[in-house]
Amino acid sequence: TIEKFEKDAADMGKSSFKYAWVLDKLKAERERGITIDIALWKFETPKYHVTVIDAPGHRDFIKNMITGTSQADCAILIIAAGTGEFEAGISKDGQTREHALLAFTLGVRQLIVAINKMDTTKWSESRYEEIVK
Repeated sequence: TIEKFEKDAADMGKSSFKYAWVLDKLKAERERGITIDIALWKFETPKYHVTVIDAPGHRDFIKNMITGTSQADCAILIIAAGTGEFEAGISKDGQTREHALLAFTLGVRQLIVAINKMDTTKWSESRYEEIVK
C-alpha cells in the first residue's frame, strides 16, 4: 500500500520517493533512488487495456530503457526543471535528448512531455516558460 511505501521511504530518508516505490521494487533502486530495470503495471478502462512501463532514465541503464521503450505506443518524457539540469538534458549529449531520439527511432510517435522538479525553481513561471520554448 502507499502507506507502507511512505513509511519505508521515510525510514530510509527518501520520503519523496514513496510513489516511485510503487514500481521500483529492487533494493538497489530504492537505495540509489533511480529506476534500474523496467517494471510493468496494468489496468483497464472501459475502452482501453493500459500497460504502464516504467523504464530507467539513468545513462548506465540505457539498454533497459530501450527494452521498455521498444514496447511502447506512447511515452512520457520527464524534463528536469532544476537550474542546469534542463540545459544538460537537452545538450548535444544530454540524456533527455537521447531518450526522445531513441523513442522516435523505436517508433514511438505519441509523446507526453512533463516538467518535473518545479519545486527546485520555487515554481517559477518564467522557468516553466523557458523550458516550454
